[in-house]
Amino acid sequence: MTNPERDPRLTDGAGHPGTCVEVIAARDVPLGGPRAMTVRRTLPSRERSMIGAWCFLDHYGPDDVAETGGMKVAPHPHIGLQTVSWLFAGLIEHRDSAGNHAMVRPGEVNLMTGGRGISHSEISDDSSPVLHGAQLWTALPDAVRETEPRFDHFVPPELTGEGWSARVFLGSLLGSTSPVPTHTPLLGAELQLAPGATLALDIDPAFEHGVLVDVGGVALGIGPGLGSGEATLVAKGELAYTPPGASTLLLEASEPTRLLLLGGPPFGESIVMWWNFVGRSHEEIVAAREDWQGAILDPDSGEVVADAQQVGGSRFGTVVGDHLPPIPAPALPGVRLRSRQ
Repeated sequence: MTNPERDPRLTDGAGHPGTCVEVIAARDVPLGGPRAMTVRRTLPSRERSMIGAWCFLDHYGPDDVAETGGMKVAPHPHIGLQTVSWLFAGLIEHRDSAGNHAMVRPGEVNLMTGGRGISHSEISDDSSPVLHGAQLWTALPDAVRETEPRFDHFVPPELTGEGWSARVFLGSLLGSTSPVPTHTPLLGAELQLAPGATLALDIDPAFEHGVLVDVGGVALGIGPGLGSGEATLVAKGELAYTPPGASTLLLEASEPTRLLLLGGPPFGESIVMWWNFVGRSHEEIVAAREDWQGAILDPDSGEVVADAQQVGGSRFGTVVGDHLPPIPAPALPGVRLRSRQ
């Protein structure tokens, strides 16, 4: 998914130390147009830039596709990141310039590695009346930022226990390990809890974690390693952050609850994130923007070319089979892009 903001925030990935549990409220970001869907963004936020390598989290729906028009995201570029698509309901068609064509379905993860440069489109299928899910990005570490683009798909098995179920789509949890390759250690899982259910999760104490509540609400406690104070209530739509040091997360639900659990060790590198690009310097972001604009704008009129196939001459390639006009980059801010340390 593209970042649709007119003035995308400049965000660094240095983060800041946490005290125990931080709760981050979402902010609404419209995707554009009078009937367009709105996403709820918790990463990046003023409180926190990253959780491990996770640097972007949009949560959307449930939306009536007949009212919002669904998701119609034309070809747009990415560098220096991986996109992770996860649906609770609906159907989205993915096409990219590496030649991949796939459907995003509930309970199945699609991971796209942007690397040195890729472009893609995401179009919801109108045959599904409801659209509901999350779009996440992870930053690539400096050593592999110029890697070749690729695409991975995985259907995680459903795990069940007393009052809970889970699907582990990245990393390892509850004895299940995803085969999807990542360039830093990561955790990504969907958990569902029945009313009154309590679940104690063994976690890696080197990881920081995020708990995004999609439906219901959860009391979140931290096990040995950071002390065991009172549980923190995390409401629907909120993202809770826990710092490294704990070996157990305690989840208790008083109502039917669904959440995403994300994690990874602190990233350890500062990043410059602007629009759809994750880089390390002002010059790198400016060059990526110029490459994209040069590929999609007519040199004489300055207008976006009518056919996305025109993008084929750049490092961002051609979104095969998609003929929507590509999305132009927003204007750069009037100051030098830099990391906020």
